Amino acid sequence: MGIIKIGTRESQLAVWQATLVQTLLSKQHIQSELKYIKSDGDIDLVTPLYALGVQGVFTKTLDAALLSNKIDIAVHSMKDVPTQLAKGILQAAVLPRASYQDILVFKKNTDFLSDPQSNAVIATSSIRRKAQWLHRYPNHTIENLRGNVNTRLQKVADNEWHGAIFAAAGLERIALRPEQSIHLDWMLPAPAQGAIVIVCREKDTETYQKINQLNDFDTDLCTKIERDFLQTLMGGCSTPISALATVERDEVYLKGNITSPDGKLQFSIEKKKPLAHAATIGLEAGAELLQTDAKKIIESIHHAKQ
Repeated sequence: MGIIKIGTRESQLAVWQATLVQTLLSKQHIQSELKYIKSDGDIDLVTPLYALGVQGVFTKTLDAALLSNKIDIAVHSMKDVPTQLAKGILQAAVLPRASYQDILVFKKNTDFLSDPQSNAVIATSSIRRKAQWLHRYPNHTIENLRGNVNTRLQKVADNEWHGAIFAAAGLERIALRPEQSIHLDWMLPAPAQGAIVIVCREKDTETYQKINQLNDFDTDLCTKIERDFLQTLMGGCSTPISALATVERDEVYLKGNITSPDGKLQFSIEKKKPLAHAATIGLEAGAELLQTDAKKIIESIHHAKQ
């Protein structure tokens, strides 16, 4: 039996995720080793993600390593993965989801959140987080914040910002969540936020069968629904589209929205369906939003990119 080569980015969080997969495989008596790959998204820490044409910026280097047989599987934060996988690459498993929530790491206190006249400065490189924040706090200023979670936390400490927005799962997985942080219960997450996905080569059926044993049905279904919603709205990582699907008893609940980059417009949708018939709910919700003025936001974003 060959040793499965696991491709990972070099950041602490990426290595943690790859090591988790290695541990899960060892419990199935499958040997593996880590292979470190530097991605374009890790090299350029200055340009805002939405200016990089960000779809796939953290995954394409691993895709290339996978397709050239340098690695056998790649491990990703699923929210970083384009809705259309590279040709020849197959989703093999989605692990049970951690927290899907966003959190605010604040510097001194959160008094500015309850002051409608405050002119706080908040840091994030995510256009989705920026749009939702400005929708709720139109007086605030958003600063760009790039880098791995360690780098971003250090930048928060070094700057005079009021706070910065992070994914809870990223900080909690590597035990870096500061005490001075709060859940943003009102903020809808990125599609598939908090989930880890493992991909392999399409033709490598032996590896696929081994990895697929790790697949979590509920997380797989919910993240597919959220990504279907994103793809239907022609969105990627650089569009302010949010979605969350959850399984409750025998039903699936979906909440989704799209917000203009300046935060002034927001269109939301909620749907629920019996679990047995829920596979298409993301496609349906996206199609319904496209029948509203939400499509004007999409058209303006596409026009701005040309």
